[in-house]
Amino acid sequence: MRRISRIAAPLLALGLFLAACGDDGSSSTDETTAAAETATADTTAAATEETTAPADAADGAVDVASLGLIEDGKLTVCTDAPYPPFEFQDEATKEWTGFDMDIVREIAAGIGEGLELAVTVQPFDGIWLAPKAGTCDMVASAMTITDERKANALFTDGYFDADQSLLVRAEDKDTLTSLEALAGKTIAVQTGTTGETYAQENAKDATLKSFDEPAAMFLALEGKQVDAILQDLPVNAERALKDAKTTLTATFPTGEQYGFAVAQDNTALGDALNAGIAELKSNGKYDEIYAKYFAK
Repeated sequence: MRRISRIAAPLLALGLFLAACGDDGSSSTDETTAAAETATADTTAAATEETTAPADAADGAVDVASLGLIEDGKLTVCTDAPYPPFEFQDEATKEWTGFDMDIVREIAAGIGEGLELAVTVQPFDGIWLAPKAGTCDMVASAMTITDERKANALFTDGYFDADQSLLVRAEDKDTLTSLEALAGKTIAVQTGTTGETYAQENAKDATLKSFDEPAAMFLALEGKQVDAILQDLPVNAERALKDAKTTLTATFPTGEQYGFAVAQDNTALGDALNAGIAELKSNGKYDEIYAKYFAK
């Protein structure tokens, strides 16, 4: 606006001066005023174009510097792994893969070219506190959005729907088909999960045994230290698919949604992740990744 006024004001002043001094009053004034108005319009248009062009170029872009990443060039992700099919390392390449990891990698690529995915593993219990503590930028760990967790973390929009389920040994598939059937039995749950909470509220006639990681629960089931595992349906289903000695006998609809978590004050990263989730769902990439892990 300052550039417009410096140019336009002298032109208008010149028009008034010529109009006052001209012999032909009306004609001279009309011509001079028209010239001044044309020059002012041209200057205004040029200034407007110069002002808006950079903004147009920046539409849709993400300012990586505004995301508050703990390490330049890297999106550091906390996760509790292995937790297939959501997060695990490829045995051959050692690259992090799984539904969560593939989704986050695609989002990172959209945020900034060359933005590297850096993964740090930690126990699930309390993992949503990690971004607030500055140990990672975000959590991607098949984590259900709950009010308790939202008190200490900023969650993205939900990106995956999940329920709870029972996994038992194949030999018990006809008998251990409900929580009632597990009265007096032992159920394995993972510490700090919604599966543990669900079991505490709905399996009061059974003994609950908490484990820090799913791998230990599977070993306990195989070794007959527990009679069933109550945890998220996709994970139990994945195990039953790959291990013929186990089977899925019950599903408990809970209407849970997984979300990624960041520090509460890092709204810029939260917004970037939400935009990435929406973009993947819009361009079909989300469905492609989903089919890779769940369309069996």
